[in-house]
Amino acid sequence: MSDFLGGGQPTFLGTYTPRLDDKGRLILPAKFRGQLAPGFVMTRGQEHCLYVLPFEEFRRMHDTIGQSSVTDREARNYSRVFLSGATDELPDKQGRISIPAPLRTYAGLDRDVAVIGVGRRVEIWDLVAWETYLAAEEGNYADAAEGVSTNRTL
Repeated sequence: MSDFLGGGQPTFLGTYTPRLDDKGRLILPAKFRGQLAPGFVMTRGQEHCLYVLPFEEFRRMHDTIGQSSVTDREARNYSRVFLSGATDELPDKQGRISIPAPLRTYAGLDRDVAVIGVGRRVEIWDLVAWETYLAAEEGNYADAAEGVSTNRTL
């Protein structure tokens, strides 16, 4: 974990490939453990991955979602899916985290997983799904750089 963003904001970087044990636990990459040691929120992410969010980042996302109008159907739907799958977790002394069965099912996690740093969050993917996604998106990477580098928020 780095602090490239300044102000104490975590910056999670890299790709790691731990394995789930028979109890649905995985060992967090050593670089992520310090920032996630106080606990975090795990929930459904897009493309059938899981988001692992430090509490501060979860609060930021929750506040953003909360600013949407309750009359906005799309916002309600997003909020329901995002928050209904959320669970607060605490790593054990060995840096292991338990992934609840419903979230393992949602993400298609079996044994081999990819744990990737995506700036302010960590994502957990089924390894084959991640490799497939990455292969498909790498071709669009250069084209996407122009849109991402403008003044829009990721």
